[in-house]
Formats: sequence, C-alpha cells, structure tokens
Amino acid sequence: MSNRSLEGRCTVVVGCQWGDEGKGKIVDVLAEDADVIARYQGGANAGHTVHVGDDEFVLHQIPSGILHPGTRCLLGNGVVLDVLQFFEEYDAVRARGVDVEGRVGVSTRAHLLMPYHRVLDQAREGAATDKIGTTGRGIGPAYEDKAGRRGLRLADLSDRPRAERLAEEGLRRARARLDDLRADAPSALEADTRRALDAAERLLGAMGTEVGLEITAALDAGRRVLLEGAQGTALDLDHGTYPYVTSSNTTAGGAAIGVGIGPTRVERVLGVVKAYTTRVGNGPLPTAFDEAMDERMRELGGEFGATTGRPRRCGWFDAVLVRLAARVNGLTGLAVTKLDVLDTLPELRIATAYEVGGERLEEFPADIGHLERAAPVYETLPGWRRSTAGSRRLEDLPREARAYLDRIEGLAGAPVRMVSVGTRRDQIIHRD
Repeated sequence: MSNRSLEGRCTVVVGCQWGDEGKGKIVDVLAEDADVIARYQGGANAGHTVHVGDDEFVLHQIPSGILHPGTRCLLGNGVVLDVLQFFEEYDAVRARGVDVEGRVGVSTRAHLLMPYHRVLDQAREGAATDKIGTTGRGIGPAYEDKAGRRGLRLADLSDRPRAERLAEEGLRRARARLDDLRADAPSALEADTRRALDAAERLLGAMGTEVGLEITAALDAGRRVLLEGAQGTALDLDHGTYPYVTSSNTTAGGAAIGVGIGPTRVERVLGVVKAYTTRVGNGPLPTAFDEAMDERMRELGGEFGATTGRPRRCGWFDAVLVRLAARVNGLTGLAVTKLDVLDTLPELRIATAYEVGGERLEEFPADIGHLERAAPVYETLPGWRRSTAGSRRLEDLPREARAYLDRIEGLAGAPVRMVSVGTRRDQIIHRD
C-alpha cells in the first residue's frame, strides 16, 4: 500500500519531544515510497527500534530504510560517526539476511567519533556534580572537536599520515583532560584508536560519498528523499532545554545543513509525537507523572531506552512543548505514535500552558529555572477504555480517541497525518 503521507519530493521526519517518539517506525513506514533516506545529525547515541513481522531491529547509525530493499541509505556530514560501532551494526544487519551491499553511503565530510571521545565523555559525566545524563557514547566531545576545528573527518583518511597526526593530537588532548579529571585512560585506548583509523580507511574506500551531490541529483531526477534526525526538538542545542540537550541541531533546520542541500529543497516536515510524553536523561519534565503512574506507563509502553536500556520518565502530553516544535520546525503535519498505550486509561490530561510564580506561560520558556518550577495547566479528556490496535482508519477509532487526536491537532497547530496503534508496520492509520 502506498503511503499517502509521503507527499512531495523531500520530506524531513523530526522528533517533537525529548526523542524516543517512535521516529524509527514512522521512517520505516514512509520508506516504502522513498528512494533515498539520509540521516542528518547525531551519532550512535540514537536508537531506532523497528518491527518487521516478528523480528525486531534496533538501529543506531544506519537509517532504518535499510530494511526496505533497494532504498539508498546515507549518513550526512552532520553526523558524528562511530566507525567501529558502525561496522558492528552493518555486519549484524547483513548477518540477519538484509541485503546491504552497495546501499549505504557515508559523507566524506562527516566527522569521526573516536574511542578517546567515548572515554572522555564517560569520565567527564562521572566526575560532574550536575550531570546532564548523556549516553556516554562520546557525542559531546566529538562535536566539541568539530566546532573547535580540530576534528578528524572521513575525507582525512585519503592521507593516512595526516589522519594519524590528527588522531594523535586528539588522543593527547583527551589524555590531558583525563588527567585533569583524575581518571585513567584504558590501556587499549591507543590500539582502539588505530583500529578506528583502519576501519575509517575501509569505510572511505567502500562507502565514502558526497551526500549533498547524491541527494541533489536524486531530487533533480524526481526521486523521493526522506531526511531523518535523531533525538527530538527539546534536545536541540539551540531550542531545547539547555544545558540538558544533545550537541547538535535536531530540528528540521539542521536537515539541509546536515546533508548538504539548500533549505528550499525541503518540501514537507513531518513531526513525530508520542500520545504522551517521555524523557531519558536528566533535566526538567514539566508533565511528569507521580511515581505510581510513571511505573504503570513505563510498563504499558515499554519505555526503556533503545540505546542504553535506561528507564524513561513518563508524563502527560505536553502541548506547550509541541507548539514550540511546530513553530521551530515549520511542521506541515504530525504523526502520533503509541496511541494504543493509552487504551486502558479512564481519563487523559493535556498540558495547555504552564504556571510559574503565579504567571501563566502559553509558550515554552528558554529559562531552565522556569521549566524546573513550571506547574502544568491541564485539560482533562475522557479515555476510551477499549483496544485501538486493530484500527486501520480514523473512523475505526473510538469517538474519545478521535477527540483526543483532534485536541492535539488544534493545540499544536498542525494536522495529524499518521497515527500508530502498535509496533507492527501495518498498525498505522494514514489520514488524507
């Protein structure tokens, strides 16, 4: 069945909460109509879980479109690539019978995440008194080297001595910082760095490409391109809950930069939201449940991180945050996931505003202190208390479920185009 939600030649799929919204499934469903899928930022700190029949695939760096035969899958220049982990994932997917030969390309402009970045990330987070809650995968230190103009790019492997010099300098800086943190460098760190350089050299020869040129050529030829990001709007370096954010621009504006095309080539932006709210890591979550409800929702929704296995904090749907996401991403539509997780609840709440110190806030504040003190202003809606898992049309949903979706649409200011009611590919509702 053709996916009517993939209209226009270039679509961005972006998370509109704190990540883990179910982007992997939405991208997987839309990939049926896509010719090219490209990842535009982040690294191995992201995890997309996709169910194909009874099989589950957890993909960290390779776009989930790899599960659709014939689709070209690209990693853009905005990604920081953990090349050792990449080949582990690549080989594991191939071992499970997925044809990957000639289907994956990596931007030669992408920066490499080296083993010393991971070690430094873990040591720094361990020593911090006010922890961010990072995954410890080295993302922050890799982006710091990139912004500091001292990073190592895939293209540098065309000159192995230059690449080795850059890696040695990076290793030396990391050791000095570890000394400051009174942390020991693993004995295998130097050997792991050499292994990463060898793997990067292999990657350059086998999969290195100019991603921007590929995507531009595909669009010029009338082919359909899907751009996918990692994490979500509230973790964006500029627009998220700073400093409890990731180290890149997760929002749709980062898509064009992260793959090397002009912003006018993007025609549609589909924002993915859960029917409730979750967050992994530290930082404010204004609509958080109490402990008992948090535990209940975590079990109902299987809310554990795909990358780390950490339990996610859960809360009611936060329309204040999603309004921000609609604005900064320029959403043309919404995909609502995990509606079925709410099937047993007698009533539901949606936060429509915050109160901070007696002041009502309709928009998501920049001040982290305001967010930490924010008291949500809720609307209460009736639950439907019957299964939605078999629904395939909007008309199949209970009246209360449709009213809930209508309210989300009205508060977000963007039309609901897709609704997910289960983990399988066929458990999706497309709305014209």
